[in-house]
Amino acid sequence: MKQMLVHVEGNLLQTAVLHEGQLIDFFMEKSSGGSLVGNIYKGKIVNVLPGMGAAFVDIGLGRNAFLYIDDLLHPHTDKQPREKPAIQDVAKPGQELLVQVVKDPLGGKGARVTTHYNLPGRYLVYMPLAGYVGVSKKIAAEAERERLRLFGEGARSGEEGIILRTAAEGENEEALGQDAKKLRALWYSILERGGTAGAPELIHSEARLLHRIIRDSMTDAVDEVWIDHKISFQEMKELLREMAPALSQRLHLYQAESGMDLFHHFHVSEQLEVAFSRRVPMASGGYLVWEETEALTVVDVNTGRFTGTHHLEDTVYQTNREAAELISRLLRLRDVGGMVIIDFIDMEQEESRQRILSLMTEEASKDGTKCTIVGWTRLGLMELTRKKMRENAIKQLGEDCRTCGGTGKQPKP
Repeated sequence: MKQMLVHVEGNLLQTAVLHEGQLIDFFMEKSSGGSLVGNIYKGKIVNVLPGMGAAFVDIGLGRNAFLYIDDLLHPHTDKQPREKPAIQDVAKPGQELLVQVVKDPLGGKGARVTTHYNLPGRYLVYMPLAGYVGVSKKIAAEAERERLRLFGEGARSGEEGIILRTAAEGENEEALGQDAKKLRALWYSILERGGTAGAPELIHSEARLLHRIIRDSMTDAVDEVWIDHKISFQEMKELLREMAPALSQRLHLYQAESGMDLFHHFHVSEQLEVAFSRRVPMASGGYLVWEETEALTVVDVNTGRFTGTHHLEDTVYQTNREAAELISRLLRLRDVGGMVIIDFIDMEQEESRQRILSLMTEEASKDGTKCTIVGWTRLGLMELTRKKMRENAIKQLGEDCRTCGGTGKQPKP
């Protein structure tokens, strides 16, 4: 059984996804100061940096946003010039333009923005200037992929691009067409407002988490949705009626029994505490040691109490296999971004190493955020990258200890 739990506490909304009771996904957002990803602003270029191939854009956030040359060129690589132009040839100080946030401000860095606009709907993503049709890789049946591809080609006009999402599988063309029509109308309204607005100014806000949950995550695979807030329950009910009426009966209002909140009732709180620990135990008796910096995450795999079989290589492989599955799940739960290095236990057989690599690649394909398995380094470490769009969950939930500065150590008396 797959369950989605929505816990509302003050201005914080947290969503957990369980599969057979195991926590597999976790999202959170504050009602104020949430993610800016997807927002569209009318900005003004304030500085051009030829040496970095980028420009700084004032979008009204205090810190200027960062715009790379690649994000100024045509979204379709086939329509880009053979030789990349210099940033100063396509961007000038004082120039006003519409930009969309693709990465939240992090640390001392401003937001990253692009002119490759996209507007997600229930069944498709509308890209006004992309000029191509794509189909979700999670749709396996070739006949269905071709049907959706043909629909996309017929539905788009001129320079428009369309990506058919996983939720489009099996849907009739009327529903798909309504989604495209709605998103096209939204884009025209953005253009109209952007044409008259001053810079900097917010032109379009991406939907908040409650809306995105229904739009992006509510599929036939979800058996139950529980929410513990009456007002938000009514809001979700209306959103379901609009976007997925066939699934509206799966929504339930949770009323606390004996003072036990939603996350405690479904044992989410305990799983989160373990998942966000520096030392994470494995079922076999082994454990992971997890260390994070701003741009790099390091995970160390240890056998711990696991003695395994009579063969050392098999014991090591089984530990690494369990660790690979757990690490992949924790990357999603913690919403880790940037470079990740995993120090698996050394394996002598090349076959074992390749099986772990294949497993990591398979698990990465299930990740909703782009995750690329680079492979084994010359030192025998596993290297991967995961797209970083916002602050990870740990930093949103708390801050470094003021006594130890996040090191976990105090001076000896």
